[in-house]
Amino acid sequence: MRRAADRLLRTVKRSSLGRLNTIRVAAIDANRPQKQIGLRSVSSLGKNHGSSQTFQSSMYLRQVSAAAIVSIVASGLWYYQKVPDQIREVSDSTTATRGVSYSTPKLAEGRGQRSPVVEDDRFFDRALASSGPIVKPTEVQSTSPHAMLTPEEATQKLRNLQESYLVLRGRGVLRYDIVQLPSNNPIEDDHAEKLMQTSPPIALHDQAGSSTTSDWMFWSVFDGHGGWTTSAKLRQVLTSYVARELNATYKASITTSPLVTPSAASVDAAIKQGFLKCDHDIVHESVIKAQKANTKSAAADFLGPALSGSCALLSFYDSRSKDFRVACTGDSRAVLGRLNPNGTWTAQPLSEDQTGGTPSEMARLRYEHPGEPNVVSHGRILGNLEPSRAFGDAHYKWARDVQEMVKKSWFGRSPLALLKTPPYVTAEPVVTTTRVMPDKGDFVVLATDGLWEMLTNEEVVGLVGRWLEENPVNPKATSSTPSSWAQSFLGGKARPDTSLPVHRLQGVKGQSGQRNPIRRQQWDIKAGDERFVVEDKNAATHLVRNALGGRDRDMVCGLLTLPSPYSRRYRDDLTVEVIFFGEAEACGDVVPNVEASAPRTARPKL
Repeated sequence: MRRAADRLLRTVKRSSLGRLNTIRVAAIDANRPQKQIGLRSVSSLGKNHGSSQTFQSSMYLRQVSAAAIVSIVASGLWYYQKVPDQIREVSDSTTATRGVSYSTPKLAEGRGQRSPVVEDDRFFDRALASSGPIVKPTEVQSTSPHAMLTPEEATQKLRNLQESYLVLRGRGVLRYDIVQLPSNNPIEDDHAEKLMQTSPPIALHDQAGSSTTSDWMFWSVFDGHGGWTTSAKLRQVLTSYVARELNATYKASITTSPLVTPSAASVDAAIKQGFLKCDHDIVHESVIKAQKANTKSAAADFLGPALSGSCALLSFYDSRSKDFRVACTGDSRAVLGRLNPNGTWTAQPLSEDQTGGTPSEMARLRYEHPGEPNVVSHGRILGNLEPSRAFGDAHYKWARDVQEMVKKSWFGRSPLALLKTPPYVTAEPVVTTTRVMPDKGDFVVLATDGLWEMLTNEEVVGLVGRWLEENPVNPKATSSTPSSWAQSFLGGKARPDTSLPVHRLQGVKGQSGQRNPIRRQQWDIKAGDERFVVEDKNAATHLVRNALGGRDRDMVCGLLTLPSPYSRRYRDDLTVEVIFFGEAEACGDVVPNVEASAPRTARPKL
């Protein structure tokens, strides 16, 4: 163990040390408002009272115990000092975020594709410019050796990128919490949140003819692989692609009758179309743009999001119908927590992991590619890529001649040896619809697969249920309001034991299509609720802490001390969002929840 740690130490010492690097690739941006369409932004990226504020957003299976992790750290691994920033969605106006402020450079007006964007509380149809930056700060590597983190330092690192927002609109959502924990440098995960209010012509009318508005709320997490550029692109544009298709679908339905809503199938189709159009522009239109520019630097800008890849999990909540749709492309996961009459919670999966090991995905791929026995090999597409649905990943979508042209003209790798009938990977999502019950205190957890490698669905829902017993989501709640759901069943007291308040199905080893936590085997963790704790005001941070070891502080500190890229052998990037539903009085605002958010730090605009 000592010899292995020494080798790691020498490798880290030889790695390049540097300051904060800002990495850029092409981004979709817009400059001039054109035709207003039927949505108004109430809070996009955290806009409040006219100011713009951002809401954001290959596994090595090795058996190792917590003691071994701690031993590796104590044997001399170096530590990356984390810069308290993360990339956030960039809007046209200057966006102030916790820890960093960005303003998007004004770009030349582009032609062709148009997309909705939000600015100054209005939702516009705009042209998409042909170039512009996607930026993501990297971590600064320390030049000094650092001992294993103390519990206090580990907590600080866990909470460094946490956010929480109170949704005071009286439309069925009370609050949502977010946290990210990098393992890659820069983090390959990303996320996005948007809140829009419908307005004529897509607002419905009641029998008296008066208009009825609705909130459209979007939450998304993106799990990048092979780089961060695809997930960063999705953070900027995917919600707008989906909103544009939904807008057209609702307008077409209301044109027929102001009392008619679109069918469930047409809404699902609109979401799928938004995903597919976005991926087409990333994978195929980028090649056309690179050919027109005819320079390697431009090709790097345009092709970056195509060459890397990303899973996407987008949720869409319509406050009028209370329908909560989840569109899943890849292996991120959504789970609903619903309270039972006896005070326990039930975990209801809202998505299925889409990998080369999922039976339904294996059957689909073999049907679409007959005569190719290795289309799925060892649970991976063509023996290489684990997710069977993803954005980007052009090497699984481009024809062989296109890949050879890209390599000859600019850069790239040779086509895969097994490539015969692409595309093998699709961005088309599987969409599910669930009617949430704000009056029953439902909540939803969205997370990239880094969380589900460590915890089961039932453990995640039970952990949020236990957290709710000590952390009311509405400070003004009474015994009849949603913030005291769990406490009302317990007489306002904490649970007397360490068991999680979750209903577990007896004799069921795993959900169909959903993998069990593989890291538990790697870390040699025994099952049992006694390992969990409640120490955080942010529900998403609470989940990540318990995923990393919970009550076992040595394990938590050890896993957080491991520097990138070595940490990737033991944990993935983590992005978690927890959305709490409930009824409360409305004041029209979405405001930061300071006690559950990291401190804000002023930084220069990029």
